[in-house]
Amino acid sequence: MRTRVKICGFTRTEEAVYAAQLGVDAIGLVFYPPSPRHVEIEQALSIVNALPAFTSVVALFVDEQEDRIREILTRVPIDCLQFHGDEPAETCRIYGKRYIKAIRMQDNTDIDALAKQYHDADGLLLDAYHPDTKGGTGSQFNWDLIPEHCSLPIILAGGLDETNAKQAVQTVRPYALDISSGVEIKKGVKDSLKMAAFIQQVNEGDRVTT
Repeated sequence: MRTRVKICGFTRTEEAVYAAQLGVDAIGLVFYPPSPRHVEIEQALSIVNALPAFTSVVALFVDEQEDRIREILTRVPIDCLQFHGDEPAETCRIYGKRYIKAIRMQDNTDIDALAKQYHDADGLLLDAYHPDTKGGTGSQFNWDLIPEHCSLPIILAGGLDETNAKQAVQTVRPYALDISSGVEIKKGVKDSLKMAAFIQQVNEGDRVTT
């Protein structure tokens, strides 16, 4: 199975378009004002409208108000929602959209229980835990915490870059990898060479595990 790739936190149209041309499966837009990768609606529209066909758009929220999410969904073509806060399952599913639930991994995290709780999610995104940051930390967690089998697709995030992408594919064999800071020059600004190198390493990992 081919490992999918999502690159998150785009703020510039040309960088998102280039990522799509490289073959990424999805681009992520952050609608979380405290984040340096936050985009406003008009900025998001500019990015989405420039993307070629067959590139999915994922909108990231952190404990956002329902009215705000519905406003964004009305104005921006979004394919999938990503909830990165403490949203319960019933909150994630009220929008009638496919969704991903992000989990900040700790030693006592029960992935099986979470998979049952968010049973209608398109996947669980496993990221590093930080007490003050909801994702985008650039830190890697202990991959041994990931169960060998899960009822939901596993999307691996946290501390990924071109140096460990191949290892991540071979070791975890996730459904997808999600990267943000690992392909940046600075927060919110992507590096075209890093994006290309990351995707190349994912593809090499797939060839080895096939």
